[in-house]
Amino acid sequence: MTRTLPRRVALSGLLPISLLLAACSASGTGATTEGVDPIAVNAFSVMEAANVPVFEDFAATEAAGDLAASDFVTSYGASGDQSRAVVAGADADVVHYSLETDITRLVDEGLVAEDWRETPTRGIATSSVVVFVVREGNPLGIETWDDLVEKDAEIITPNPGSSGSARWNILAAWAHVVGNGGDEDEARGFLADLLDHTIALPASGREATTAFTDGSGDVLLSYENEAILARQNGAEVDYVVPPDTLLIENPAAVTTSADETARAFLEFMTSAQAQADYAASGFRPVVDGVDVPDVEGANDPADPFPAPEQLFTIDDLFGGWGRAAGEFFGDGEDGNPLGIVTEIQQRTGKVGDE
Repeated sequence: MTRTLPRRVALSGLLPISLLLAACSASGTGATTEGVDPIAVNAFSVMEAANVPVFEDFAATEAAGDLAASDFVTSYGASGDQSRAVVAGADADVVHYSLETDITRLVDEGLVAEDWRETPTRGIATSSVVVFVVREGNPLGIETWDDLVEKDAEIITPNPGSSGSARWNILAAWAHVVGNGGDEDEARGFLADLLDHTIALPASGREATTAFTDGSGDVLLSYENEAILARQNGAEVDYVVPPDTLLIENPAAVTTSADETARAFLEFMTSAQAQADYAASGFRPVVDGVDVPDVEGANDPADPFPAPEQLFTIDDLFGGWGRAAGEFFGDGEDGNPLGIVTEIQQRTGKVGDE
């Protein structure tokens, strides 16, 4: 079953390259305001630059009170690693991850309420699609999933063991096969071929982008927003939205210890104003009514988020992340079987970069 996105317009914006290349680690945006409780934001790596204008715009709202943009204390990294760090005790008021399973891990630990998805956007704060980032001019002529293996492209994608973006990428490849009439054996074979052409599996989506822009590989499997942001910051790359791809939906929630200001910020994240900010960094809005101008760095700034011919979803094709996580990425512990992707990685020796 497929779905197309409505056309939405987005805001142009140029973000400093220093933000794109900043280390994905705990940091603050500046000196915190005396007497004001900071908001600790724990998020997956690609949100680092995109959050800066959102913090600034929230600080200007009545709901922020005396909170300044510098009162956000942030930590960024691979989605799964970030979630596990919160379980281990890392500070977090607002969590924003690549995958739903990284939120449900916190629900299971009593750190996020069970009803976190009961919002107008079902708990989703940002969205994107899986794309191919290619060298400028697309010298290999990569347009489809089949081109990746048929044209012997050297591929970079993050490691599914640590990165949420990697899991979206891999399932998009699986969807290409089964969503177009192929069976499971054909999908397994295609994934094995894809991994055979993969030369690097960095820990996070941001590290994968850095490896590609530093000159490694022919194709980077990535989020559309990562490709747009890289181009905004001067990277000499192009990107291709394949005819069939997977809708990426990134969830956000507050922790059970969050105060009212943090809860107000979570609600602000899906406002038209914040979604325009996120659109400026290449994210597809998750709400209607985002009336913003062109997106610099998009293939067509005036129509930055074209609807693919086939847009698969996790819920429609995979039964949701609650099912897909174990079926495809299970680690074989506690008597559970290895996930399909985990088994293919182990069999091909593509288990991640050292």
